[in-house]
Amino acid sequence: MSSILTNSGSMVALQTLKSVNSNLSKVQNEISTGKSVASAKDNAAVWAISKVMEADVKSFKGISDSLALGESTVAVARKASETVTDLLTQMKGKIVAAQESNVDRGKIQTDIAALRDQINTVVGAAQFNGLNLVNGSNTTVDVLASLDRQANGTVTTSPITVNAQDLSTGGYTAANVFSASTAGTISGAGDTFVATLDSAGGSDDVTIAHTGTWAAGDQVSVTIGKKTASYTVSANDLASASTTDDLVAVGLKNAIDSLGITGLTVGYDSANAGQLVFTNAGTADLSVTGQFKNAGAGGLGLLSGIDVTSNAAAALGNIESLIQTAIGAAAEFGSVEKRIEIQSSFVSGLSDAMKVGIGSMVDADMEETSARLQALQVQQQLGIQSLSIANQAPQNVLSLFR
Repeated sequence: MSSILTNSGSMVALQTLKSVNSNLSKVQNEISTGKSVASAKDNAAVWAISKVMEADVKSFKGISDSLALGESTVAVARKASETVTDLLTQMKGKIVAAQESNVDRGKIQTDIAALRDQINTVVGAAQFNGLNLVNGSNTTVDVLASLDRQANGTVTTSPITVNAQDLSTGGYTAANVFSASTAGTISGAGDTFVATLDSAGGSDDVTIAHTGTWAAGDQVSVTIGKKTASYTVSANDLASASTTDDLVAVGLKNAIDSLGITGLTVGYDSANAGQLVFTNAGTADLSVTGQFKNAGAGGLGLLSGIDVTSNAAAALGNIESLIQTAIGAAAEFGSVEKRIEIQSSFVSGLSDAMKVGIGSMVDADMEETSARLQALQVQQQLGIQSLSIANQAPQNVLSLFR
C-alpha cells in the first residue's frame, strides 16, 4: 500500500544514513585524535585504567629524576673516597720511609701534614647540591627508587638507603688509656702504644686504665701485623657493675682471638685489672700497635695525631686502619651507586612498557580505521541515494489520478 502520509522507506533510509554518519564521525575522531578511546564516553572502563597508568608513568618520570640526582650525589662521594684512599696511600709511603732512623722526619712530617690538609679539602668539597655524604654531617640518605601500586589501589614509594661515611679528620682528643707496658712504648699522651713480639715465644703486655672518664662511643683498637681488632664502649658498659677498663680489655681480647692469627695468644687475668698479655708462638715476628679514638672524632680523626717525629711505629699502625676506612667507604658508595644505576635502567624500561600497554588499550589501529573510513564514505553516498529514491515514492501516487 502506498501512502502520502507515511513514507516507511524514507524512514528506514534516514535511520540508516544517521547510523552511517554517526559511525563516520567516530572514525574521523579516531583519525584526528589517534585514539580509539579518547574519552570516558568511548569506553569508561578502559579509559579509567589508562588514566591511572598514565598517572603512574608521570610519577616514574619524577622517580627517574630522583634516581639521577641520587646517583650523581653518590658518584661524587665515591670519587672523594677513592681520592682520599690515594692520598692516604701516599701518606703511608712517607710513614714507611720514616721508619728508617737516618732520615729527616721533620720534613716527612711536613709532607704528611700537607697531605692531611688536602684530604680535608677533598672531603669538604665532596658535595652535590649541598649534600655531603663523607664529612660526617649525615648518617643515611634515602633516594626515591620506586612506586608500588597494590591490587586494592594503595600506592606506596620505596627508597634506596645510602649510608653516609665519615671521612672527616677533626674532633680527635687524646686520652690516657694505656697506662703500662713491660717492653712496649706508650706515647706521652697515653693514647697509643707500640710493641714487638719476637717469634717463638716473644711476649709483652699492655694495661688499659683510663685516667679520665670513658664515654659511649669511645673506641680502642689493636693492630697486629696487618689485622686490626677494636672494641667500642657502649652505654651498657658504662652502666655495668664491672669497671669499664676491664670490659674494654676483655672485649679486645675476644676481638683479637677472632682474628685467628697463627701462634698468637692473648691472656687476661682478672687479678691484673685491664692487663692484656700477648705471646707469640709463631714463626714470624709480630708488631703490635694500640690506638684510642674518642667518640667525637671523625672517621679519619686519627690523622690529626699522626706524628712520625715522635712515634713513627704507631703512625704506621694507624695509617693502615685509616686506609681500610677509606677503602670501605669507597666500596660502600660504589655498591649503592651500581644499585641506583640498575634501578634507573629498570624504571626507564618499566615506563616504556607501561606506555606500550596504554597504547594497546586506547590507540586507534590506523590501518583498520582507514579501511573503515572508505567503507563508511561509500555507505554514506549510497544512503543519500537511497533516501533520495525513498523521498520520490509519494510522487508516484500522482500518476494514479491522471
